[in-house]
Amino acid sequence: MRKGGWQEFSSANSLQRPSGPAAGATSKGEQIVRVQPTRGGKGGKTVTVIRGLELTADGFKALLKKLKTRIGSGGTVKDGVIELQGDQVELSLDLLKKEGYKPKRAGG
Repeated sequence: MRKGGWQEFSSANSLQRPSGPAAGATSKGEQIVRVQPTRGGKGGKTVTVIRGLELTADGFKALLKKLKTRIGSGGTVKDGVIELQGDQVELSLDLLKKEGYKPKRAGG
């Protein structure tokens, strides 16, 4: 045994994810959804980024289709983040509210 020190991850149980009905089953209204305009790494073009959605691949695909149809611009899903072309924050917030989410504007 080591003398002193923090032992938070010393057992195999500490590395397990919580199980039960709450794990991965967050309702739409409880998810922390952030909508933010950004230009970072996009060649100076503004992109609207939507983070915090807990959806399956098919769920992302369906929501992206609704967003692109409503907004009238292109978009994609990368690593669980929806990116829409242009500054579409207000339209995205409206559609997400209609879908049952509680989105918030983040950043500028």
